[in-house]
Amino acid sequence: MKKIILALTQVIALTSVTSAADLLRYGAICPVVDSSAMLLIEDPGQLTGEVVLRMTEAVNVAASPAWINSRSPAFTWASETKVACGKAYGYLRTGYRDEEYINKCDCFYQRMQQYMY
Repeated sequence: MKKIILALTQVIALTSVTSAADLLRYGAICPVVDSSAMLLIEDPGQLTGEVVLRMTEAVNVAASPAWINSRSPAFTWASETKVACGKAYGYLRTGYRDEEYINKCDCFYQRMQQYMY
């Protein structure tokens, strides 16, 4: 009986940290074969606008007490979106188009949206 309880406890513990563990496995979150549609945007100004839009919304979600105190993983994904979009934006400001961070920015934003609505 103790082994069954121990096994159930481990399953529950692993299940509760799945979203945090997902952050470590980028390919498991957004398939590597699927590129963000944002990569199709050739105009640097328009691409920067899309990145800033996602970053701004993520900043607002991450600062909102409603999401901070929520049981939803939206806050976690907002935090990840802020970082990824911030890095993509920084690179874009220097004239470098970092496709990895653009993909992450869009992916994490979509994950945030998934838990918000």
